[in-house]
Amino acid sequence: MTFSEFSPTQPVILGFDPGKDKCGLAVMGLDRQLYYHQVVTAQKAIATIETLRQQFPVSLLVMGDQTTSKQWKQQLREALIEQLSIILVDERYSTLEARDRYWQMYPPKGLTKLLPQGMRQPPRPIDDIVALLLIERYLNRLTTSVED
Repeated sequence: MTFSEFSPTQPVILGFDPGKDKCGLAVMGLDRQLYYHQVVTAQKAIATIETLRQQFPVSLLVMGDQTTSKQWKQQLREALIEQLSIILVDERYSTLEARDRYWQMYPPKGLTKLLPQGMRQPPRPIDDIVALLLIERYLNRLTTSVED
C-alpha cells in the first residue's frame, strides 16, 4: 500500500481499473500529486474505495471503459454508501503505457537494466498504474478542452 506523507486539502480523483480478479486503484489531486496506489482483489475493491473515501476528499471516480466497466459501474452504484460521480475514460493501450510508466516510477536494477524496456516485465501487477493513467487521461482531456 502506498500513501503520500500528507493529506490533500483539495478534492482528489479516484482512478479505478476494474477487472474480474483484481482491480487497480489510485488517488490523485488535481495538481497531479499521487497520494495512493494499490492493486486489490476484485472482492475487496468496493470496501477499499469506501476506505479511501474516508481518508481522502474524493470528488469523482474515473474508470476504464472496457471489458467489465458496465457491470462494475452498476455494482458501484448499488454498493457505495454515498453516491459518487463516475466518468468512463478510454483505456485502450493503457496496459502498455502502464508498463512503461512502471519502469519510470521504479527504475530497473541489476541485470534487468540491461534488457530493452520493451522486453522487461514488471515484477508485480500494474493495474494501479493503469488507474493512475486513467486519471491523467481524464485531466488531459479537461485541460485540452479548456485550451481549445
